Amino acid sequence: MTPPCRADHVGSLLRPEKLKQARERYLGPQTPTSNIGPHENRELRLVEDACIRDVVALQERVGLRAVTDGEFRRRSWWLELILGWEGFEADRTGSAKLKWRNEAGVTQGFSDLNVTGKIGWRPGAVARAFSFLKESTTAVPKVTLPAPNCVHYYMGGKLGFYGRDADAFWSDLVGAYRQELRQLVDAGARYIQLDDTSIAFICDPQHREYVRSWGTDPEKLLRVYADRINETIAEIPAGVTVTLHQCRGNREGNWAAEGGYDPVAEVLFNSIEVDGYFLEYDTARAGGFEPLRLLPKGRKRVVLGLVSSKKPQLEDKALLLRRIEQASRFAPLEQLALSPQCGFASSIRGNPLGAAEQEAKLARIVEVAHQVWGDA
Repeated sequence: MTPPCRADHVGSLLRPEKLKQARERYLGPQTPTSNIGPHENRELRLVEDACIRDVVALQERVGLRAVTDGEFRRRSWWLELILGWEGFEADRTGSAKLKWRNEAGVTQGFSDLNVTGKIGWRPGAVARAFSFLKESTTAVPKVTLPAPNCVHYYMGGKLGFYGRDADAFWSDLVGAYRQELRQLVDAGARYIQLDDTSIAFICDPQHREYVRSWGTDPEKLLRVYADRINETIAEIPAGVTVTLHQCRGNREGNWAAEGGYDPVAEVLFNSIEVDGYFLEYDTARAGGFEPLRLLPKGRKRVVLGLVSSKKPQLEDKALLLRRIEQASRFAPLEQLALSPQCGFASSIRGNPLGAAEQEAKLARIVEVAHQVWGDA
C-alpha cells in the first residue's frame, strides 16, 4: 500500500525525559531567547540517536507501516527549518496577535515571524535527520515539514524586507522549499508531509476577520495558498507521496482556532495537488464530516484525525468505528484512514499525557484500522 497508510500518525511524539535533559545540558536552558535550530553537539546527537531508535521500535511494535523520528531532533515542529534559512528572524516571547486558547480562554501569543532580508535556502538538519531514520527502520520512513503557506500566515500579512512585492517573496520562499524537497528526495524520501494550520484557521470567523485586517480577502488568500503549495511540490517526482496535514493549532494541549472545513473544502480537496490529507476531527471544533463529500473520487485519501493527542483518555473502540462509519457516508471508505488529529509534541514540552498513553492510542489506531480495512 502506498501512503498515507490506513493506520498512520502525524509525526511528532513525546520526547523522553532523558532527551529533554540532554538538550538542556548541552544547549542550555530552553527559554524564548535561547538558540533554536540545528546543532553540532556530538554528545546530544548520540542521545538523540538512541531515543530515535527507541521510538522507531515503539512504532514498529504497535504495527504502524510508516514511522517518523518523532521530530526528536527539533525543539519546534517548524522553526528549526525556517530559521535555518537566510532572511528570517522570530520573536518567540509570545508577542504575535495570534493567540493560543484552551477551555479557560486565551493563554499566550504565538511566535512572531519576520522577514529581515532576502529569503535563501541553506542546507539544514532535516535531510540528515531523515537519512538516520531511513537507516533505522524497515518500515516506510516519513518526513514532515511546515507548509509554505503557514510560514506566510504566521507573518500576519507583513512581508518585511519585500515591502509590497508579494511575487518576489513567494518566488524566493517557494524556491527555498523546492531546494529542501530536492535534497530530501535525493536522500531517499518517498513519504513527505506538509504540516499546516493556516487553511484550517481560515475556517474560523475570528481568523477570517484577522486576515481582513491585513487588507486581504480570506477567499483570495485561500486560492493563493493552494497555488503556492502546488508550485512548491511541482517538481516532486512520481513515486513520492505528498500529504497535507491540517489542524487548528496544537501546543501543550492548547489550540488556536475552531470551525468546520466547509469554507475551504472545495479548494482543499480539488485545487491542491497532494495525495492525501490528515484532518483534525477529534472535537466539535472541527465541525462535521459533510465537507468530505467534496473529496474527488479516486486516489486521494483523507486520514481522519479521530484520536486526540491533546488528552490522556484512550478513545473507545466502538466510538471510533461509529465515527468512521459516519464519515463513510460522505466519502468512500476505501479513501479513508485513521490517525491522531495532530502530533503528540509540536513543541519540546509535549502535550499533557504520558508515554504509555501515547502508545495505547497508537495501538488503538492500528487495531481499529485492521478491523475496518483489513491490512492496515
